[in-house]
Amino acid sequence: MGSTRLYSKGRILGHKRGKRNSRPNQSLVAIEGVDSAEAARSYLGKRVAYVYKAKREINGSRVRVIWGRISRPHGGNGVVKSKFSSNLPARVFGASCRIMLYPSTI
Repeated sequence: MGSTRLYSKGRILGHKRGKRNSRPNQSLVAIEGVDSAEAARSYLGKRVAYVYKAKREINGSRVRVIWGRISRPHGGNGVVKSKFSSNLPARVFGASCRIMLYPSTI
């Protein structure tokens, strides 16, 4: 019996920004397999986890997580806007993240 993954893969694109101003409290995330704004609407309210490893252990683990939530689609190509509990640092641009398939309404 194979394992069932409870998340979709995503990629952190960067902060929401204009030509000159960056808005670090809102991050753009591309979800794998989502290519339209209509498909992105099914992910609204889902939680996003950026998982990384730190140098120092806390409670026996080096794994850390920054949690966020998808708030709305961004554009027509399936990118979504999300807000994280703490602003994501710029070094994570291009990194992968997990879009949890819960909370669910079905």
